[in-house]
Amino acid sequence: MASREEIIANFNPSGVGLENGNLYGLPFDYDSAGIVVLGVPWEVTVSYHAGAAQGPYRVLEASPQLDLFDLDNPDGWQQGIFMPEIPGWILEQNGEMRSHAARIIEATEKGIAIAGDASLSETLATINQACEGVNQWLYEQAKAALAAGKRVAVIGGDHSVPFGALQALAEVTPEFGILHVDAHADLRYAYQGFKYSHASIMNNLLALPQMAKLVQVGIRDISHDEVALINASAGRIVTHYDSVLKEKRYAGVPWLELCNQIVSALPQQVYISFDADGLDPKLCPSTGTPVPGGLELEEAFCLFRQVIRSGRQIIGFDLCEVGDGEWDGNVGARAVYKLCNLMGLSDKQQG
Repeated sequence: MASREEIIANFNPSGVGLENGNLYGLPFDYDSAGIVVLGVPWEVTVSYHAGAAQGPYRVLEASPQLDLFDLDNPDGWQQGIFMPEIPGWILEQNGEMRSHAARIIEATEKGIAIAGDASLSETLATINQACEGVNQWLYEQAKAALAAGKRVAVIGGDHSVPFGALQALAEVTPEFGILHVDAHADLRYAYQGFKYSHASIMNNLLALPQMAKLVQVGIRDISHDEVALINASAGRIVTHYDSVLKEKRYAGVPWLELCNQIVSALPQQVYISFDADGLDPKLCPSTGTPVPGGLELEEAFCLFRQVIRSGRQIIGFDLCEVGDGEWDGNVGARAVYKLCNLMGLSDKQQG
C-alpha cells in the first residue's frame, strides 16, 4: 500500500483529470487521505423540487474537470482528498421513503392534522426512523474517520443530512461555531412533522451544547417563528439577512469589511454548513428551494477565507442541496475543493 508521500511523488497535478472514481481524479484512498468526503444521497423531506439526492453524484462527475491549482493553497491537493463509494442503500431507501413522505407533505399542505390520522402517523414514524438510520450511519462514518485523524466533509443530499457528522464532531470538540450560508434559516421545529427535516437542521443542532454560536448569512426566506427563535436566543444565533447585507453594500460598505464583521461573532473553531441555495440561483439552477438574491461564489469564498485570516480554524464542512444538474455539479465541485483547501490551510496555520 503506497503512502501519501509516495502517491504525491508519482502524481502530476497538472495532468489530465482522471476518471478514476475519486473526487477530482485524485489518486488517494481512505488510508492515504487526510480529508474524507462522505456523499449522502438523501432528500426524503424535501418540500419543493427534488434532485438533491443526486448531488453527490453530480459533484463527483464534475470534479475531474477542475484544475488543481488553488490560489489560496496551491498544494492543497497533497493533503489527500478521498470520497468513499456513495452508499447505494441510502439512495434506494431514499426512493422508497420519498413516496411515503409525499403523503405527509400533501396532507400538511391541505391542513390535515397528522396526529389525528393513524395511518399518516404510522407513516410519519417510519420516515423519522429511516432518517435516524441515515444519521446514525453518518455519525459512525464520521466518528471512525475523526478517530483515524482525518478531517470530515459531507456532500448532501438535502440539508438534513450533516446532523450525524456534527454529532461526531461535537464529541471531540468542546466548543465550536457554525457558519451557515443559506437562503433559509432552517430553524423550524419538525417541519411538516419530520423530526429531521431539511428545514430543521439548525434547530436540531441547537441541542448540541458544544455548538456555541450559529452565524447565518444570506437568509432571505424565513418564518415568524424562526425570527422569534433568533430573537430569543440571547445572541447564540446571529442572522445576517441578505437584504440587510445588500443594503449596506449599496451604502458603500465593502464586502470584505462585512465578512470581517460576520466572522467576528464566531468562536475559535468553525464548522461551515453551506447550502447551495445560499448562492444566487444562477449558480444552482436545479437546487430544491431556490430564492432570488444570494451570494456570488467568490463572495462566499471571500467569507470563508476571512475565517482563516482571522486566525480561526475550519474543523469540517458540508455542502448540501446541490441539484441534479451538470452546472450545479460543476459549481458544487468547485465549492467542495475550495473548502477542502481552506480547511487544509487552516490546519497548517494552527500548526
